[in-house]
Amino acid sequence: MSIHPRYWPTWLALGILRVFEPLPFPLLVWLGRRVGGVIGRLPLGFVRIARRNLELCLPELSAVEREKILREHFRSLGIGIFETAISWWSSDERIRQLTRLEGEEHLNAALARGRGAILLSAHFTTLEIGARALCARVAASIMYRPTRNVVLERFLMRNRGLRAKRAIPRDDVRTLITALKSNEPVWYAPDQSYRKKGAEMVQFFHLPAATNTATSRLARMTGAAVLPYFPERLPGSQGYRMVIQPMLDNFPTDEPAADARRFNELIEAQVRRVPAQYLWIHRRFKGLTPDYPNYYS
Repeated sequence: MSIHPRYWPTWLALGILRVFEPLPFPLLVWLGRRVGGVIGRLPLGFVRIARRNLELCLPELSAVEREKILREHFRSLGIGIFETAISWWSSDERIRQLTRLEGEEHLNAALARGRGAILLSAHFTTLEIGARALCARVAASIMYRPTRNVVLERFLMRNRGLRAKRAIPRDDVRTLITALKSNEPVWYAPDQSYRKKGAEMVQFFHLPAATNTATSRLARMTGAAVLPYFPERLPGSQGYRMVIQPMLDNFPTDEPAADARRFNELIEAQVRRVPAQYLWIHRRFKGLTPDYPNYYS
């Protein structure tokens, strides 16, 4: 039951976010930085995970430089909390005012082929606003990972169903293929640790990581174009820059792992552009087998 006491914190969190959403954007950014700054100083597990990921991915930086990125990362996460409120409840007009979409001509060229387009994105702290900004301008579908929280899942399904052309659960491959064959653009972020069927160990930064290689199979099956799509939060309260890159040429190849490595390199380049905005709190370097090193022990 959605009114069970275990869901009361979810209802409370949704209510609080809803209250904050109408506030001016500069104030929300200021609040987010303060909230994130406090969280980043707490002795929490995901703070240690983020620090470890920075050590693994950016060993060329000094410890002082990595700690600076870590502090800014949690401020970015704090802003992301209030961005979520904007993404869930703000009007399309407000979203368009806050964001700038570049490269829409690349998407139009891809759709002119008539076989759909996969907008390949990744898990940055701007994940929610990135998907929302796209749907505020383009009749796009989104793939998402369902949550076990009944209240939150119902809310997200309803909310994303209103904003996107289709809200497609991650495992609903049939609907995804239908959308692509209907010449729709689909937002898709397959970059997190993946240890199900079809996973391979693919290098990310300096280490192999369990990686979803399904993008190649989807592109081959449907003939869809694949275009990288990365959002970027601009300094201060300037808003956001969303970039659709040109469709990948010679994609897919006969080697899904090589295709996945190619996308990982694009993510790496974006991480180096805005290192604090990548989602460092995720355990990216989990292996497919128990003999793989446990970098988070």
